[in-house]
Amino acid sequence: MAYKILTAMSGGVDSSVAAYLLRQQGHTQIGAMMKLYTDEDIPINHRNKGCCSLDDAEDARAVATAMDIPFFVFNFADSFQKEIMDRFVAAYKSGRTPNPCIDCNRFMKFERFIARALEMDCSHIATGHYARIEQHGSRFLLKKGLDHSKDQSYVLYAMTQPQLSRTLLPLGSLTKDEVRKIAEAQNLATAKKRDSQDICFAPDGDYAGFIERHTGAASPPGDFISSSGQKLGRHKGIDHYTIGQRKGLGISAPHPLFVVSLNPEENTVTLGQSEELFSNRLTATDVNLIATDKIQGKLNIQAKIRYAHQPTPAILWQTDTDKIEIEFPAPQRAITPGQAVVLYDGDIVIGGGTIV
Repeated sequence: MAYKILTAMSGGVDSSVAAYLLRQQGHTQIGAMMKLYTDEDIPINHRNKGCCSLDDAEDARAVATAMDIPFFVFNFADSFQKEIMDRFVAAYKSGRTPNPCIDCNRFMKFERFIARALEMDCSHIATGHYARIEQHGSRFLLKKGLDHSKDQSYVLYAMTQPQLSRTLLPLGSLTKDEVRKIAEAQNLATAKKRDSQDICFAPDGDYAGFIERHTGAASPPGDFISSSGQKLGRHKGIDHYTIGQRKGLGISAPHPLFVVSLNPEENTVTLGQSEELFSNRLTATDVNLIATDKIQGKLNIQAKIRYAHQPTPAILWQTDTDKIEIEFPAPQRAITPGQAVVLYDGDIVIGGGTIV
């Protein structure tokens, strides 16, 4: 069946190949990029390094033109500031470490973008994510991409059934090498373009600097303390630290020190030894379930506590409509409030939530 699709074209090789594959399948497409922030949000020397830069828009337009696909740029900067940037800042200010890419997918790509697609009489959207969507009866399942080294199902766990039903992921069964080869064979303008690895609005990796620019105020210095409450020195501001961090502390000690907790109310950063970072239990809220409506009893699953974490055996149970508990037989390092925990049954995404 041929669809009319609004294809998200970021100016990268993945979305370019996704558009090409859909064209080969006979679908009608409109290409679009989301302009998510203004230049003032980004340091001057990094303004062409994040996603949705002017260079990216030109690359996406070139690919769309070569494939005779109409192309638009949607200005979603106001929504992005409210739903992504403001959430990111609020999380850091409360001592949590968020993953803004998850919120971007949740509130922008699969909410605003789908809404715009429907306004343009498109039945579906498409993206270049490495993941798969399959329909089983009346339920849509989200599954890992077949190339597990590139799998992006972790950042898609917040998708709903209506969103999954209107989304196509053409790259889910391909490897990155195969995608590159397709782009090169078709002489796509983005064939040799490097992947963006950074948070788009902080491409220099300086999150504290972004927060200062965004709020107009620097994070105030405070005390480093030990787990027993002993003062160890002064920190630069709580925005500069996250759980598990070792570098950049500026504290001399007879053994390596790591950030083990953050207390924004007291403006303290607690430092400790590596073994203090391990825990075998977590609670998550803001839960979204995909494979089922409710967790019945206790389930043996695999869980990821951050994007780069390998799925790890765990026991899952649901304690409330919007609350789950997870226990790991083997203690996990640096379970971090604000990060997402995503739940798997093999390749199937059960769902996920935000670690508290």
